[in-house]
Amino acid sequence: MVGATVVKKVLLVDDDGAMLQLLQEGFSGYAHAFGVLTAADGAEALGCIQRQEVALVVTDLKMPRMDGFELLAAVMDGYPDIPVIVMTGFHAPGIESMVRRAGAVGFIVKPFGIDVLAQQILDLLQRQAEGGSLHNVSTAMFLQLIEMEQKTCTIRLAHRASGERGVLFFVEGGLVDARLGEVKGAAAALKMVGWEDVSLSIQNGCAVRERRIRPELNQLILEAMRRKDEAAAAPGGAPAPPPAEERPLERLRARVQSALGAHCQVEDLIQGRDWSGRIKRISACGERLNLGPLALGYVVKDDGRNLVLLASAEGAVVAVSPGCPRDALLGLLAE
Repeated sequence: MVGATVVKKVLLVDDDGAMLQLLQEGFSGYAHAFGVLTAADGAEALGCIQRQEVALVVTDLKMPRMDGFELLAAVMDGYPDIPVIVMTGFHAPGIESMVRRAGAVGFIVKPFGIDVLAQQILDLLQRQAEGGSLHNVSTAMFLQLIEMEQKTCTIRLAHRASGERGVLFFVEGGLVDARLGEVKGAAAALKMVGWEDVSLSIQNGCAVRERRIRPELNQLILEAMRRKDEAAAAPGGAPAPPPAEERPLERLRARVQSALGAHCQVEDLIQGRDWSGRIKRISACGERLNLGPLALGYVVKDDGRNLVLLASAEGAVVAVSPGCPRDALLGLLAE
């Protein structure tokens, strides 16, 4: 039915049947916000996740066949976009820290009030759906801010256009791993950094410590942009926008070399709707985040040239050799 609201499913996992029944009955008052699925242990829970879409898992720790720690590890490995809340009947020293390091986003000790756990669930679902939404803002710009702030966090993304969901893992600002369905590592990150309109939620901390992505974030962003340009040009067979006319490039090259020396080579001046649109989106994102509009941007590459983004009325990108002194170049182009 057009306009119908899809109620997200929360999977409750516990080998105590009475506990599951109590939770089901207690959550009946929240049926407008989320539905409930149940499983008696971790193995049954994984089967449930494989058969249907689950938005959140709430699991006990002590269970037969597959306990809560094993389930948490399996979800983090195979379904890292699904957040997990751990509930337990014992609160040994360090247990909460342990499960959070393993990837859990929430922790609650039995006995607890139904409404207390329900509020945790509602808060997480709200953050998934609305709290972290970015409208008409690229994932790339947001992730660059994460990198600049050197945050250690787990970012869960939902692409509004395709409905795909994935997760990115950052340690001290470095992108170390990514998962998108069965795709992992750089291949998954490359697709997600190109998403434009996304909903996201951020969890402080990162359970992944081993770096499985070698390219830097900027390299992935530039490659995603290149692929998007190729895809846009392919259907009609239309060629990519031509480079700028020779004379503006020569004038800029002469100006830079006159001021900074012959070792500072301007290799290309790129203009076109695609770059202009990206620059405007980055600038608009900066204003939304109270950072101010973009004046100049400098992108370091490892393929022999770097890029300077010019936030002029038309928008342009200047490709320069690595030998150019960055600060002096930016000061010259800002004049």
